Amino acid sequence: MEVYLDNSATTRCFDEVAQLMYKIMCEDYGNPSSMHHKGVEAEQYLRYAKETLAKLLKVNEKEILFTSGGTESDNIALIGTAMANHRRGRHLITTRIEHPAILQPMAYLENQGFKVTYLPVDHEGRISLSDLEQAIRPDTILVSIMHTNNEIGTVEPIAEAGALIKRVNPQTLFHVDAVQGFGKFRIYPSKMQVDMLSVSGHKIHGPKGAGFLYIREGAKVSPIIYGGGQQKGMRSGTENVPGIAGLAKAAELVYENLDEDMDRMYGLREVLIQGVENIEGIRVNGCPGRQGAAHIVSLSVRGIRSEVLLHALEEKGIYVSAGSACASNKPQTSATLKAIGVGKDLLDSTIRFSISVFTTAEEIRYTIQALEETIPMLRRYVRH
Repeated sequence: MEVYLDNSATTRCFDEVAQLMYKIMCEDYGNPSSMHHKGVEAEQYLRYAKETLAKLLKVNEKEILFTSGGTESDNIALIGTAMANHRRGRHLITTRIEHPAILQPMAYLENQGFKVTYLPVDHEGRISLSDLEQAIRPDTILVSIMHTNNEIGTVEPIAEAGALIKRVNPQTLFHVDAVQGFGKFRIYPSKMQVDMLSVSGHKIHGPKGAGFLYIREGAKVSPIIYGGGQQKGMRSGTENVPGIAGLAKAAELVYENLDEDMDRMYGLREVLIQGVENIEGIRVNGCPGRQGAAHIVSLSVRGIRSEVLLHALEEKGIYVSAGSACASNKPQTSATLKAIGVGKDLLDSTIRFSISVFTTAEEIRYTIQALEETIPMLRRYVRH
């Protein structure tokens, strides 16, 4: 039996997405910048994608900027905002549990002379709004807070943070990395007072290499890629038409039965958590019940290194992650786990299960059984 429980790393494409992309690559393959019929055909797919995504977010079509995925969207949001607003201020705010696609650009900007405040989180991974309020200064040009944590599934109070930021300093721009939240929650940037929002296609059963950045009209953001002037000069380079159309189709499909799908996924998540709670030496990280995301379960397993357990489960056909698979395939200590107070003895003993709309109850039961058999067996071989 094969059980894929690494959906926060990437997802299987919907069949309809793959079929649409194949048609575009093999039939409607024109360059959207070309003036002939083939180019017009390609350009129509871009228009369809903008209309679809704008409708889902309840924003204007011209506020959608297509990118290669979450990492590029985050980089444009952070570096582009810093470049465009540095005369007004050089202070930025983020959290200690962000994805490397946020933390690394922040480190880069610190090297360029910007000051960054890193907000702490509680033991469930949530920021304090009072900490955020105290951190905002007159020279704060950007706050970046993720919607859903990619390792432990914690959902941040984005709407409350947006309202607070605009009350304390209306000129401060608010960016949200929604790579793990889009397709799992209904997200409306205007209502939440979010100025920029990053999304990636391959997390929602779309293709890799396609994503978008919502940029509120009027927000000052400079391009970081120059060339042919596509997308009104904000992101030069021939648009990835198959990827963009596939991303939009996936978004359309994932929101079609969102409430029912999330109810079922929350149920599977609860079955998994309850199934492992009787196994000795297991800690569940993140928020309980529906306070967290439906698709992520983080478990710290005392006495067993995450890589060892990962490969033991792999031998049984179960695929999971050691922490976050998005950073790289090299083992590294998780900043998120450290930030929520996971002990040193568990930092290298944490694995992440992430489910999807394709996950079945049978697969979850099989995984619980595998853990019940595997963990005691591996512990017998641990040297004390």
